[in-house]
Amino acid sequence: MIKRFSRHNIEDAGSSGSLNDLSFLLIIFFIVIAGFNVNKGFLLNLPSREKPIVVNTQDILKCSILQNGKLMLDGSEVELEELSKRVSEKLVSWPNMTFLLTIDPEASYQNVVDVISVIRKLKVENFSFRMNRSE
Repeated sequence: MIKRFSRHNIEDAGSSGSLNDLSFLLIIFFIVIAGFNVNKGFLLNLPSREKPIVVNTQDILKCSILQNGKLMLDGSEVELEELSKRVSEKLVSWPNMTFLLTIDPEASYQNVVDVISVIRKLKVENFSFRMNRSE
């Protein structure tokens, strides 16, 4: 009996092994990434559309961040430390105070973050901000 060997077309043997390795590494990568908490921003409670919050205009403390980064509180220029002190004093006598921050569109992002950080540390419950309209 004569045995004949037929030749099989052999594809690249390395391609299937490396494809398996790559898919395994991708699975491990996504499992590891899923464990990281990427939410590092400010958590703000937004009012619902069905039940808007009504604020008395007399309970609003107005603060502005100007283009050059200066802070204006009720019409006078203040530093960040003085803002903290004045807001904490107002909170004692005015617990329902709403802090309104008006931001110039050209103001530095870091200045805005600094003010929001100070207000959050003081535990001001009612916080609102808006951008100045460009004229």
